[in-house]
Amino acid sequence: MASIGIAGAGLLGRLLAWRLGATHEVTVFDPADGPQATSDGRGAAAFTAAGMLSPLAELETSGPRVAELGWRSIALWREIAQALSQTPAAASALPEACGTCTACAPAPGAAAPADIHFRALGSLLLAHGSDLGAARRVLARLETAPNLAAGLPTPQALDRAALSALEPSIDPRLHAWLLPGEGQVLPLQMLPALCAASPRVRWRWNTRVHEVTPGQLRLDDGSSPRFDLAIDVRGVGARPDAPVRGVRGEVVWLQAPGVTLHRPVRLLHPRHRVYIVPRPCDHIVIGASEIESEDRSPVSLRSAVELMAAAQSVIPELAEARIVHLETNLRPALPDNEPHTHNEPGLLRINGLFRHGWLLAPALVQDALAALACMENEVTHA
Repeated sequence: MASIGIAGAGLLGRLLAWRLGATHEVTVFDPADGPQATSDGRGAAAFTAAGMLSPLAELETSGPRVAELGWRSIALWREIAQALSQTPAAASALPEACGTCTACAPAPGAAAPADIHFRALGSLLLAHGSDLGAARRVLARLETAPNLAAGLPTPQALDRAALSALEPSIDPRLHAWLLPGEGQVLPLQMLPALCAASPRVRWRWNTRVHEVTPGQLRLDDGSSPRFDLAIDVRGVGARPDAPVRGVRGEVVWLQAPGVTLHRPVRLLHPRHRVYIVPRPCDHIVIGASEIESEDRSPVSLRSAVELMAAAQSVIPELAEARIVHLETNLRPALPDNEPHTHNEPGLLRINGLFRHGWLLAPALVQDALAALACMENEVTHA
């Protein structure tokens, strides 16, 4: 049984710990106070993310590798959600279905909900009539998807009747396309559940890792524990070991009783790519901002106004929604905005997931663990 030290308890760190904890001695180090999200938004970027699984939609700005990994990850997320839903410890980590309110919490003494929120109902691309030209340029790229990655579908145009049948709250005058097979997860459930489902893993919270080298982690208390394998998945915290930068993202949480939305939607616009994502308990998450800044200060008035105005143009009933909270965080990005995995004896690094953390993480973890297994076999038979 190998000893493994993981620097970083974000999405990658938790997935790796969950995968490896059953067969290895795993210790995870992270500066956060614990497995739950923090109220100030300074925890893992994965907590702030909308949890969209949109490999086809991401072809607008990303390459075929992102699409292929993302499409494979949707199937993996389905398996992960099923496994966690059948794990009592993970179910007990879900006191609330939405992660932001107590309205859906079970009554005292009642069993906690065991539904790990995973949906693959497809997503929608939307465009106003004045932006149809820009939308068609995006669609032309998306229609090449089957040539880029096996299994990827192409957008399906929806007329007004079809759009209203799928999403009655959306303005039927919008141009709309269905992206089949895309989906979403609920980060505020999935992240604590992965920790709870890893009972053999040792979680070292309030512990910052300053450097990761083969077989060794240097901690903020001056100690340098050794392991058979050191894994660095610290995101922005991996500097200077990795040339990673933080890209600011901003989201708005709304509560909109009576507004029905079944699947994530994206509004194509010359300046914005606004996404609107449904959550349990009548919550809706709006986001889009991608700012080349490591400023973690609160959401700006301009961003909030633009995001909410764009969302209301898609779903007019959001005019009466209530603002629950606004949140910012930093996405870890490498110079080429592509994810990168580095393997060498005693060391694994994964970083640069940028805006695709939830979309790519399962496939990247699967590939990294397969590469490690190959390296171990080569050493064994050398």
